[in-house]
Order: sequence, then C-alpha cells, then structure tokens
Amino acid sequence: MKLSDVKNKLNQLETISFQLPNGELVPNHFHVTEVGKITKHFIDCGGTVRNEEVVNFQLWNANDYDHRLHPEKLINIIELSEKVLGIEDLEIEVEYQGDTIGKFGLDFDGVHFLLTNKQTDCLAKDQCGIPEEKPKLQFSEIQSGNSCAPGSGCC
Repeated sequence: MKLSDVKNKLNQLETISFQLPNGELVPNHFHVTEVGKITKHFIDCGGTVRNEEVVNFQLWNANDYDHRLHPEKLINIIELSEKVLGIEDLEIEVEYQGDTIGKFGLDFDGVHFLLTNKQTDCLAKDQCGIPEEKPKLQFSEIQSGNSCAPGSGCC
C-alpha cells in the first residue's frame, strides 16, 4: 500500500485500527511514534547494487490507555513528514513491537489497516544457482485430449 492510499483511507475513517496477521488488533491506545523514509542501499548476492526506499510507520503501545490517535491527526503527521523530509508516494512498511521489532507490509480491508507478513527473498537467483521454481499443477488441470490414443505411438 502506498502513502497516498493510506491518506485516502484515513480521510474516510472516523477511527484507526491496525490488525496483525494473526487477526489480533493492535491495542487502540497505540501511538505512531515515527513516520519516516528508510533508504536501503545494498549489494545482492549476485553483485548488483540496489536501492530501496519505503515510508516507515512505527507503532508503539504505551500505558496511557486513554490515548486515541484520530485519522486527521495521523494525516497531519504524514503531511508534515512529506514536507520536512521530502517523502514521496512510496510503499508503506510498518514496525510493531512483538517479541522483537516486526516489519510488516500494509493493506486495508475496508475497516482495518492490515499488517501483512513480509518475506525475505534472493534477488539474484539466476546468479547464485537457485533453480527456478516449476509451476505446480493439479491433475485436474492437465488436459488429457486425444494425444495418447491407442496405436498413436505416444505410450
């Protein structure tokens, strides 16, 4: 989900909620303690130099149970970060404290912002000998046709 998508959704909401991949909701007294741009400049295992940029939201729970972040307040924080930090319309990554700091993607289901699981990946599979994954087919998807009729020589 891109930053512009988040702002559009926030403009339609009266309250903000974030849902973890396991279905639990982030407690509604959360804070967005940071909005920033993270730049990752790296070399993959195939030797290619890469740059990745994301907008980062950091969610945090405090003991102030009366705290509620309203959509218009988060929009103000986002707009200030766009202006001051020069943040563009990038994909969102969310940090949230579980057993350790988790990094999540972001989606929306019409009610909640959904924290989605992220996966590591090899960006240079062709360079480091990782075989390309073959598509898995169900037997029902294989067309039988008349290509192997008796006497056709296919068997």
